Amino acid sequence: MINIGEIRGYRRENGRIGIRNHVIILPLDDLSNAASEAVANNIKGTLALPHHYGRLQFGEDLELHFRTLIGTGSNPNVAACIVIGIEPGWTKRVVDGIAKTGKPVEGFSIEQNGDINTIAAASRKAKEYVHWASELQREPCGAEDLWISHKCGESDTTSGIGANPTVGNLIDKLDPLGVTNCFGETSELTGAELLCRERAVNPDIGDKFLSTWQAYMDEVIEPHKTNDLSESQPTKGNIEGGLTTIEEKALGNLQKIGRNTSYIDVLKPAETPSSGRGLYFMDTSSAAAECVTLQAAAGFVVHVFPTGQGNIIGHPIEPVIKLTANPRTVRTMGEHVDLDVSGILRREMTLDEAGDLLIDMTVRTCNGRLTAAEALGHREFVMTKLYRSA
Repeated sequence: MINIGEIRGYRRENGRIGIRNHVIILPLDDLSNAASEAVANNIKGTLALPHHYGRLQFGEDLELHFRTLIGTGSNPNVAACIVIGIEPGWTKRVVDGIAKTGKPVEGFSIEQNGDINTIAAASRKAKEYVHWASELQREPCGAEDLWISHKCGESDTTSGIGANPTVGNLIDKLDPLGVTNCFGETSELTGAELLCRERAVNPDIGDKFLSTWQAYMDEVIEPHKTNDLSESQPTKGNIEGGLTTIEEKALGNLQKIGRNTSYIDVLKPAETPSSGRGLYFMDTSSAAAECVTLQAAAGFVVHVFPTGQGNIIGHPIEPVIKLTANPRTVRTMGEHVDLDVSGILRREMTLDEAGDLLIDMTVRTCNGRLTAAEALGHREFVMTKLYRSA
């Protein structure tokens, strides 16, 4: 069994381990973005997460909105949270949801207060939180405390034979240690959905995955497509990189879950795992920023992102580690690459060695190393919206 070395993180009030220590300013809705960004500008060491939605959503779309916001504030990489909303009722709902973790959180509403008073009051509280969070110390934790999410992007032929199997090697090695992993991208498994069903821990979970995939096809893809998914699945970048069909892309995508690991449950978008430690599938879009945002909202603290043609995705609170097996991408987009595994294609590196290097990079990131996306300031926070607002 592999020895991954010491991991040090921030143990939160609910026992979860975070690898970052953010104080975030979380707008409830699009109308509250300006106030949230003003607070973050006033108080250094805070981070605003502006987004475009939150007014007149309803039904499952509204539930997903709340699940994503509450989950984001609850993520173990967040030490404390300020919530700002246009009105008090929905703002309190998000505050109360985050408060269940035990972490410091306070809400402010703009109605009957105005921007200036709201910004002033929220800034004072945010300053208190920054002082408090800045004195928190990392402590040793175990592999079983790690929650790692996975997605691939701008895939090409090198993804399916290099970068994605490297991620699978990591999962196969870390799953026996009790690490919780998650993969998603529902539509991108089209053509490999039956193979994916067979990778479930039992037939019931396999059928749950297939039902989730079929619902995505029936409710999202089929009613709204024109003739097919051309220029979306595969993307222009996928095609330029040598992938000609969604089936080819799907078979490469599935390499990310390794050879020996079975997934133990199927999650709704932004749903926190509750079936114990292991590998999970989450129903997500294949769009990078949407997928990572949903996985971060479910509580995952570090993201491993294999890319072929080169993807620049980051996230405000969940560090994104990017690896590639494409030597051209290393040469032309090297500033975005955390791990070069192109040696696999030159037969200078085995898949097993690449997996060990990725585990080492993940541990280093957990212990404080900034990812390329963090260093370059990539903070893509994109909410998933299911349908039109009322």
